[in-house]
Amino acid sequence: MQAKKITVLGSGLVGSVIAQDLSKKFLVEVIDMNEHSLQTLANKKNLTTIKADVTDFNTLQKLVSGSDLVVSALPGFLGYNVLKNIINLGKNVADISFFPEDALSLNDLAKEKNVTAIVDCGVAPGMSNLLLGYHYSQMQVEYFECMVGGLPMERKFPFEYKAPFSPIDVIEEYTRPARLMENGKIVTKPALSELESIDFAGIGTLESFNTDGLRSILHTMRVPNMKEKTLRYPGHTKLIQALKTAGFFDEEKIDINNVKIKPIDVTAKLLKNIWKLNKNEEEFTIMRIIIKGKEKNIDKTYEYNLLDKYDVTTGFSSMSRTTGFTCAAMAHLILENTFNAKGIFPPELIGSNTNSFNFVMNYLSERNVIYKKTEY
Repeated sequence: MQAKKITVLGSGLVGSVIAQDLSKKFLVEVIDMNEHSLQTLANKKNLTTIKADVTDFNTLQKLVSGSDLVVSALPGFLGYNVLKNIINLGKNVADISFFPEDALSLNDLAKEKNVTAIVDCGVAPGMSNLLLGYHYSQMQVEYFECMVGGLPMERKFPFEYKAPFSPIDVIEEYTRPARLMENGKIVTKPALSELESIDFAGIGTLESFNTDGLRSILHTMRVPNMKEKTLRYPGHTKLIQALKTAGFFDEEKIDINNVKIKPIDVTAKLLKNIWKLNKNEEEFTIMRIIIKGKEKNIDKTYEYNLLDKYDVTTGFSSMSRTTGFTCAAMAHLILENTFNAKGIFPPELIGSNTNSFNFVMNYLSERNVIYKKTEY
């Protein structure tokens, strides 16, 4: 039987890991405008590369015509429109582009086009949703909290932070108001608010603050109390808050020597090199999920902890591994017909299916991405 073909849109840190992982079993074609990025995938078995602009509908149509599945690993600002185009072309898709638009708004279109689309399939959103969805199907969940962050092993003044993706996407976390669920109602709080110090085994004390990461579960999960918080080294938040207060993240253009510029564009440009994760630089991904509620009328708490580090053998960053392997697992679910419902599916809806949940957890475990569970 001929191997199935996957088209991966985007060859960045995460897209390249997804492509290499899937190429172990499938034929993979990677498309990107960045020729240098594509070169890192040259001469890989079962993997070919094409330089092209996938934001053009006609170009995309030609490139994915023979594909059994499309994986979208594009920057957030491109993600929604490209996802809509993929669906219009009738192609099943696994998507990790963290776009601000509501993916569920494409649900009717996906059903009409007979498409299975799994979205937000990374770490958080992604695995956090999957874990909640699984326990939501098993118990009455009353409280959900996700704390997550990706950080360099070596702390360098002043930011003590490195970004595995575009700085503009990180700044979005610091500026977009955070939506939480409190007592059954959606409430909005400023990003960076409710700063706390949390201790983690193997890492030490980190600080956590509100970010807008709940996304689809605000509407798909009837849980009265939910929040997501981002993790950083102590002191980072104070520095970011100073930049924010001073206007460095402002979107409104200002005049500098008769040139109109957005402060946020300059800030993102300046931070790109400072925050750039260098090749072979060690970093880690840390996440804690807390799920509380009643199981068979008994109070129950489940806690999941992830501490994943840079893989010196493959050279894959932790954020690339934890995000990319999750997306690859979702792609397998679709390609192997384990999950074939039609429409838009964020991971919490995948997690409610025990077989799909176990498949993803085992897939990650086989790649040494371990979510340690405790219950009490």
